This record gives sequence, C-alpha cells and structure tokens, in this order.
Amino acid sequence: MPDGANVYTEAVVNVNVANIRLEPSIHSPVITQMERGARLPVTGSSGQWIRVLLYNSRLGWISRDIVSVVPNARNRPVQEILVYYTEQEGPELPSSYQSFVANVAEISDVGLFHFRIDRQNPTQVAKLYEFDSSYMRRLVEFGHRHNVKMLPVVSNLLYERGKQGVNKDVIRGMLSTSDNRSTFIANLLMLIQEYGFDGIHIDFEDVYFEDRFLLATFYQELGDALRKRGYHYVVSTPARTSDHPTNPFSASFDYGLIGSAVNEFVAMLYNEHGWPGSGPGPVVSIGWMEKVIRYAMTKMPAGKITAAVSVFGFDFNLTTGKIQYATYAMAMSLASRYGQSIIFDQKSQTPMFRYTDQAGNRHEVWFENAESIRAKLNLAHRLGIRGLALWRLGMEDPNLWNMLKKEFVIKKGEL
Repeated sequence: MPDGANVYTEAVVNVNVANIRLEPSIHSPVITQMERGARLPVTGSSGQWIRVLLYNSRLGWISRDIVSVVPNARNRPVQEILVYYTEQEGPELPSSYQSFVANVAEISDVGLFHFRIDRQNPTQVAKLYEFDSSYMRRLVEFGHRHNVKMLPVVSNLLYERGKQGVNKDVIRGMLSTSDNRSTFIANLLMLIQEYGFDGIHIDFEDVYFEDRFLLATFYQELGDALRKRGYHYVVSTPARTSDHPTNPFSASFDYGLIGSAVNEFVAMLYNEHGWPGSGPGPVVSIGWMEKVIRYAMTKMPAGKITAAVSVFGFDFNLTTGKIQYATYAMAMSLASRYGQSIIFDQKSQTPMFRYTDQAGNRHEVWFENAESIRAKLNLAHRLGIRGLALWRLGMEDPNLWNMLKKEFVIKKGEL
C-alpha cells in the first residue's frame, strides 16, 4: 500500500540539501532541490523512493534515506496558510522577511505584495516598492527550497492615499479594450518568467460598478492563459454576503464568475469594523467569516475558497472617532502601558481591551492573537475550505506559529 493512502502523510527532509528527481531512480534527472526541514506531501511510493507533491503542484521522487515519513497520526486538521509578504511600511510596521524565514515550515503559499498596474501605462506591470530583482529571486528560491508556492500579488492600489477614484481609473484603462487586456496578460506572463513565480495572485479592489462585466471578462481571459501554461491562479476579492450589490466596495465582483476562472478564490474578510464610521469592533468576527464564506460556497466548490483574515487590529478612539492601525505588538504595548488585561470576546472570538488615554479619551482596541486565529482555522476546517490567508506577515502574534505547529498540519503543494 502506498505511503499516505489512508492518512495525510509528509516526507520531511532531514539532510541539508535533498534532490527531487523526475522518476524513482538515482539516474533520473534532478528537477528541484529542498533544504532541511522542507515538508513534502506524500502521494505514493516505489521501493526506496517516495512520490511527493511539490510547490508547483507537480510530482517528484525522493529517496527514503534522506527524509522522515510523518503521518498525521493524531488526525489534526489539515489546512493551508497563505501569507502576504510586504516590505517595511513604517517604524512599527516591519518587513515580512524575518517572520517568513523563521516560520516557513508552517506556510503553504506566499503572496508578494510588490506589484501593481502601471498608472501611466495600464497595460504594464509596475513595482509597488523599489527593490532589487536579485532580492526577489532569492526570496522565490528560498520559498521553493522549503516547498512553498510563491506568487506575485498584482493590485490597483495605493497610487494616492485616500483617493479610490484614481485606483478605479487605472484599472478602467487596463480593462477598456481587448488589446489592452491582452497586452497586460502578456506582461503578467513575463513577470512570472522573470522571477520564477508559480503563477499570479490578483488583488483588484476599487472598480467602477459599470466596469464589472469587463472585469469578469479579464478574469476569464487571464485564467485561460494561465491554465494553458500550468500556472497557479489566485484572485482576492472584497467580502460580500449576497447577490444584491449592497456594498459599493464589493458590488463589482461576481463570485460565481470569478470562482469558475481561478484555482483559488480568496475572500478578504478584514474591515468588518475599522472603516470610517464603522464604530468599534472586531476586524473579522467568527460570525462574519462564516456568513461570507457560506455565501461564497453557494457560488463555487468549497475546496477553491480561502478566507483572508487580519493579524492586525484597530485602536478606536471613542471620544474623537479616530481609528489607528494596531499590530499585535502595538496592541500588547498599549495594554501594558495602560495596565489593561486582555478580554477574549466569546461572541466574536477575538481579543480586545479598553483604556483611557492621558487626555481623557476613551478607547477600545480590537485585534487578533493565536487564540482567535485558531478559532478561524477550526471554522475553515469545519466548512471544508482550503484554509486561511493572513494579512500580513510580520504583524502577527508570535505564538501563532507554535499553535499551528502543535494543533494543525499545514498543507503544501496544493493546486
């Protein structure tokens, strides 16, 4: 009987560098290499060789002599973890690099939030940050050596802070003609080849409602191009809970049409609270997550769906109405400074606390920690979806990673 026939099983590399071969033979070509600790889902075996699933959803063979075969004997939930990777955004918003390197064993996929539609020529792809191409290639290679799928996130965001109309105009320029869409898709394919990515992750968020049909056409056209070449295709979309266009932020996104085009559909759940005028509350409550995901499940198979949740929070000034970003570290620092204990709100399954600042302003801080992410992963498992996407790496509760390691199996290599 093949390894892994009855229970999810992994081969964990226990040498510094391990060759993955095309066929189960020492004479077969090496198709990639893995580093110590890389986790490879087992799909079969032949004598001294184990067949494994790779980051690019292809199969390879590795010798039994250089791995430990680890079955999921405790029947822990098997889930995927997609993480978003950014560069440093400020003194308290660090780069994702350190967390990525330290926790790569518990990561399935990385979305590198580094690209967007070029504002001046919307058929081109522009860099969101200034970075050296060799840096990006090293990141991709590091991920691959640990069996992590690496995708560029391409967005239509952050051209001018607070001006969503600019975002809408830029994407309208790309969508407007068949030639523009074709040229943009060709440039996305070139982006994949330039850095050795495993596909494309599209994150379009501000779109005119009247452009919704052109948007759906683009998603289908890009899907056709990627499918022919065997690339992974992910689309992130704003959260919605019904067919009715009740929220202008999400009204342009047809879940059914997008779901039919992609390998992976990411429902962005954050900002249930935290938008101007929302009032205080969790960024993603457990009830909100279930409501959005159950709607998405009426439009596509559950196995395509990933729930994108925050690892950050917000500090709500109840006196002035001002809202400020709060990473886990920032939230814990505030609680310590003002001598407040963390309350885990049972209804929303998220942590929060209250304090009064030196000026007498009353605050509520709602954020995420390992306990709240555990609750969301357990819900994802019960609903039968792929797993969670975390925005963003470097803002999270460090205890999250040990919780994942002990209580879940993080799946790698899924198409």
